[in-house]
Amino acid sequence: MDQTRDFGNESYQRPNSSPQDRANQETQQSITIPVIEERVQVGKQVVEKGAVRLVKMVTEQEVPVNIPLTQEEHDIQRVPVNEYVDSPPPPIRYEGDTMIIPIVQEVMVVQKRLMVVEELHITKNRVQTNDVQQVSLRKEEIRVERISADHADGSAS
Repeated sequence: MDQTRDFGNESYQRPNSSPQDRANQETQQSITIPVIEERVQVGKQVVEKGAVRLVKMVTEQEVPVNIPLTQEEHDIQRVPVNEYVDSPPPPIRYEGDTMIIPIVQEVMVVQKRLMVVEELHITKNRVQTNDVQQVSLRKEEIRVERISADHADGSAS
């Protein structure tokens, strides 16, 4: 067994080594043995530093809304015509926004003829008004509360 150990630049000899062992040692090559070895082990750990609580609130607010409304009104006039027509009654006709409906009756004469007695003139008038109504609108708001690690158990207000 080798009695000499090499520690860096220094050699160590056992005190009990004989001169013959020392001679054998010089002829042999010195052996280096590492004495200390360091190793690094990296790990991670979850540490709670605090928490966040989100509170959602829904509020309602009454808001006036302007709603345009369209309303139709009809003006009906009876217009006497008293004209004779041949065969089928005249068709319904339009003059602008006015619809004209001929009304006929049979009149006894020596011969039978159609006579337009009157016409109905119906005029369409559009009136637009604004109706204001209250409408309920909802709004969500979020409040963020920070909770320190001391109160992470949920006892914070």
